Amino acid sequence: MSDFLQTMAAASRERAAAAGRLSAASFDKPLVPLRLGGFDVIAEIKDRSPAEGDLAKEGSDRRARAQRYAQGGAAAISVLTEPSHFSGSLEHLEEVVAAVPNTPVMRKDFLVDPVQVLQARASGASGVLLIVTMLGDDKLREMLDCATEHGMFVLLESFDSDDLSRASRLLDNSDNRERAENGQLLFGVNTRNLRTLHVDPERLKKLAPALPAARCVAESGLHDANDAARVAELGYRLALVGTALMRSDDPAALVTAMRLAGGDKVAA
Repeated sequence: MSDFLQTMAAASRERAAAAGRLSAASFDKPLVPLRLGGFDVIAEIKDRSPAEGDLAKEGSDRRARAQRYAQGGAAAISVLTEPSHFSGSLEHLEEVVAAVPNTPVMRKDFLVDPVQVLQARASGASGVLLIVTMLGDDKLREMLDCATEHGMFVLLESFDSDDLSRASRLLDNSDNRERAENGQLLFGVNTRNLRTLHVDPERLKKLAPALPAARCVAESGLHDANDAARVAELGYRLALVGTALMRSDDPAALVTAMRLAGGDKVAA
């Protein structure tokens, strides 16, 4: 685990330890199903990035931005909730959930404990991202089971071939395989090196031969429709896009363009 991830994991464990108890009544917000087409975009909302600095403009309205993502046809909206390096919060997640009631919202964070999955569900999230390299096999299964119990989709994020191999082995379980076939268990490859925070765009190509037989997500470093077409040719069926959309003056148009470009390559 990189130094940055160690720092994030330690801070996340502190947040998990401070989490209050959640009753069954906490989980009454609607689940929104993840519906996937030929090629889809998970559009991200984040106020800042350690690599890119501040992304949300002064006076930015995350509710309105989320609505524009939905208008562009985003399959889901990812919301950064990590507070120390990304200026996120669960309140941001709740705002987005309220703004786009017909679009599933995913909590993106450095999650280390099932209570954080429960927090996400209580805040209205329909999915969570889990970083494979941060979690041992037992903890990974525990958190995946927690999400499954509450009807949430899961994006398993990998950084290298070892991560991807560990994630892929989860498909040996018939329940996980069924969820993957139904598009509720996604497998992502992040091109960002979380030691240096630099993007390695070749990682998507290098790991493409090892992608599992499931819906796979290209993460980080995608900027436009050409990038969507490129990763679709490599076998990815979704793109998780953050910085480019946060900086776009017309994010709805960018989401649409990426969906269509990727979809054309899938259909070709």
